[in-house]
Amino acid sequence: MKKDIENLDDIKHLVDTFYAKVRENDLLKGIFNKVIQDSWSEHQEKMYSFWQTVLLKEHTYYGSPFVPHAKLPVQGEHFQQWLQLFYKTLDENFSGNKTEEAKWRAAKMAEMFQYKIEFYRENPAKQIL
Repeated sequence: MKKDIENLDDIKHLVDTFYAKVRENDLLKGIFNKVIQDSWSEHQEKMYSFWQTVLLKEHTYYGSPFVPHAKLPVQGEHFQQWLQLFYKTLDENFSGNKTEEAKWRAAKMAEMFQYKIEFYRENPAKQIL
């Protein structure tokens, strides 16, 4: 039986396993590799802190998660693929309330990012906050 997300080691496993999938995905790998290049370990460290803050309520992430994503060349299909891989990673490795919360939060984040990216594309004079 799979356990729920309970600690930082679980977060690291989730992030590492998920990004291994992203780096092999035909739709996503080009975008992520172009932006992240050789800085995958630094990116994953940020994601550990982000999800640790969000899911475990251990405040280790500081910053705005949207700004680095604001000018990425992504559309709805990219967000759907990202979510599908994230859900698959969760379902393969975990089960429980925190796992379901991670799915809900990821869906809300993808929805918000998609709307905000579209807004800034349609309003280029607006400054990205």
